[in-house]
Amino acid sequence: MQKIINSLVLLLLLLASSPVFCAPDAAPDRERGEGPFKRLILRGVIVINGEGAPPIGPMDVVIEGNRIASIVNVGSPGVPVKESERPEAGEDDRVMQLEGYYLLPGFIDMHAHFGGDDQGAPAEYPAKLWLAHGITTIREPGSFNGLEWVQNHQRRSEKNTIAAPRIVPYLGFGMGADGPFLEPEEARVWVRGIASDGASGIKFFGAPPEIMAAALDEARNQGLGSAMHHAQLDVVQWNVLDSARAGLTSMEHWYGLPEAMFEDQVIQDYPADYNYSNEQDRFGQAGRLWKEAAPPGSEKWNTVRDELIELDFTLDPTLTIYEASRDLMREMNADWQQDYAHPSLWAFFQPSRYAHGSYWFDWTTADEIAWKQNYQLWMQFLDDYKNHGGRVTLGSDSGYIWKLYGFGYIREMELLQEAGFSPLEVIRSATIEGAEALGMDDRIGSIRPGKLADLVITEYNPLENFKVLYGTGHFRLNDDNQPVRVGGVRYTIKDGIVYDARELLSDVREIVIEARADAGTGPGPVRLPYVPE
Repeated sequence: MQKIINSLVLLLLLLASSPVFCAPDAAPDRERGEGPFKRLILRGVIVINGEGAPPIGPMDVVIEGNRIASIVNVGSPGVPVKESERPEAGEDDRVMQLEGYYLLPGFIDMHAHFGGDDQGAPAEYPAKLWLAHGITTIREPGSFNGLEWVQNHQRRSEKNTIAAPRIVPYLGFGMGADGPFLEPEEARVWVRGIASDGASGIKFFGAPPEIMAAALDEARNQGLGSAMHHAQLDVVQWNVLDSARAGLTSMEHWYGLPEAMFEDQVIQDYPADYNYSNEQDRFGQAGRLWKEAAPPGSEKWNTVRDELIELDFTLDPTLTIYEASRDLMREMNADWQQDYAHPSLWAFFQPSRYAHGSYWFDWTTADEIAWKQNYQLWMQFLDDYKNHGGRVTLGSDSGYIWKLYGFGYIREMELLQEAGFSPLEVIRSATIEGAEALGMDDRIGSIRPGKLADLVITEYNPLENFKVLYGTGHFRLNDDNQPVRVGGVRYTIKDGIVYDARELLSDVREIVIEARADAGTGPGPVRLPYVPE
């Protein structure tokens, strides 16, 4: 009987938490980007290396093929460059004059879904938005379009035949299996199978403890990474501490963490009429969970924090994806929605009892206040975790809840700064810490000779203001008393190939314009008029 109950619980978890889509149109062959070059020299940049070092420049960075060959200091700020110390350029070398520009490692989005048929946007749409915002590597958590579909894009990205970040495919636990796993050995067989198929890791949502333990043990045996969204349906018997002790390498969002810090209860205090299948219930009560956990600085809080750090456990919070919960109007009316919201994606965001993450059935001031208070505690834990040596990475989970690809990632930077991270700490989380979590820090994540040439070039200092990284730029007043927009990533270099971010954004705008014309929705997002009842 218990096995039957466990199988039903797992089935419910898979149905409620892991959407499986029809795959969108594949990304077309690459037409943008130049290179890689036999030798590329970036002249006069200010380097932020991603490892926590302060900016330094002017530097000349030499790239040979797809790798950083050398980094040379060529003087001091505000004085003429020492031309005699600059690397000489040969006739066939490509030189980019970038005096005063900032050079950062390529960003890593640890939670980047391509989205499926429900979202309705072609793969080219997120891929170019990611690159246009400096994202050169993504972890695709779940591969809900099918592992083969994601791996096809992974291979094409590796060969640079598409304009897309490099892709690390994780597969949703149990996808493709004939029903829920009833025995631990069945889970082990599945894990061995996906490892053989080339998956890089697994995304879990929940399962009976003996199934989780077996799957995580086998994942470790097979050298697979692991991530988990601790869904409420199973969190009572398996929270974040259970996962970390069993070998989980990273947690997504924050579910399961407050439950690990309960002191006076075992189960969240749900209202009597709560129903998990009602998405407003699900997300509304999620925004009231952190206040039920042990308070900051308490013995329980510190004990959980320290054990997770000791286990080398990674937190991938995706603060950005829940931000509409604390300010719905801000997200619906964000600057980028006008030009970059694909009409199918915009329709997917609308309130619906049938779509995941579209829970605005009757979202109130009280709901938003509860979520703001939720964020205060959640952010405090993240900052505390980082300050005691824990790893916190950046993931966006865009494609849901009013978040557009690329834009949501830059917003995640701002939210980590709000949580207490210094700008250099934010960049560190966005680069080398993501690379460490993926086991790729020997190749990507910082600016070092020998590493892959995955780089971000921007005219303005992101440490002063992360808004200069948005594709829509930073809104400000210029010296002529005129409002202007400045910034945006200028170039993204992935594998030594130089992409003009403005060209990529132009391509996306054209995709959106054509899709809106096909849908007959006009030049901007379709908003419902206010009609008093």
